[in-house]
Amino acid sequence: MFTAIIKKSDPWWIGWVEEIPGVNCQEKTKEELVISLKSALKEALEIYRNEAIKEAGENYETELIAV
Repeated sequence: MFTAIIKKSDPWWIGWVEEIPGVNCQEKTKEELVISLKSALKEALEIYRNEAIKEAGENYETELIAV
């Protein structure tokens, strides 16, 4: 789970994901903002995942962890 910080800043709704720098959006409605934040977060996580795999090279293992 992630935490979205959301606020109304006339005329926009603005928000960002607290745990992932760079994941931020602005939209006309709160509902649109939440959708945009989810999309931006999914994109960022996929980019970071692909970069990590590329950096690992060959012969690596994966392990699921929970905090």
